[in-house]
Amino acid sequence: MVPLNDNNPTERTAYVTYGLIIINILVFFKELSLSSEQLSQFFQYYAIVPKQLTAGFSGVDFYHPIPEWMTLITSQFLHAGFLHIAGNMLFLWIFGNNVEDKLGHVKYLLFYLTCGVLAGLSQWYFAPYSEIPSLGASGAIAGVMGAYILRFPQAQVLTLIPLGIFITTIRVPAVFFLGFWFLQQAIYGFASLNVQANVGMEGGGVAYWAHAGGFVFGFILGPLLGLFKK
Repeated sequence: MVPLNDNNPTERTAYVTYGLIIINILVFFKELSLSSEQLSQFFQYYAIVPKQLTAGFSGVDFYHPIPEWMTLITSQFLHAGFLHIAGNMLFLWIFGNNVEDKLGHVKYLLFYLTCGVLAGLSQWYFAPYSEIPSLGASGAIAGVMGAYILRFPQAQVLTLIPLGIFITTIRVPAVFFLGFWFLQQAIYGFASLNVQANVGMEGGGVAYWAHAGGFVFGFILGPLLGLFKK
């Protein structure tokens, strides 16, 4: 299911959400300018490499441009391809503005980055010695979605649904759309614990625990930062 928009107007312009989208796109253009070897090194420096992060927490210095713990932030602005960034930015565009509207610009930025950090740590916890870089805004955006489902459960999400060779659109309450999305991430996350390849970060696939963790932390942090004060 692909979200197209929601019927949830805002009272203020989502400057932070738009700014995050622009930064992600600019960083992606930077990635496109690199050779394969340069891009691989770029990811080694700025994406989360769990094995390096584990060593960094133990005091090992890899003499990279930034300390390993900072990759928990920089990794949130890296993407592995066009579909990766397009999907993430679409979800951020649809759900981010409403959460920013309720939290305010400064608290929303803090919320977004914190969810991204905690999402990265969630994935790292389940694969602390993986050498595969983990990257993308998905964890932070999952946090936004966790706050959204709590604050706007009845908002209608216009959803594109492929049915074989046919494509249709329907409006789905956010509680069902986002609830189904979270359930998927949790199921795939548990499945990846017993699979050695092709599923989860260990197989170079999707970081499901980052998604599920970000969603849960967003659900928790949103109210603490004033999601319901307005």
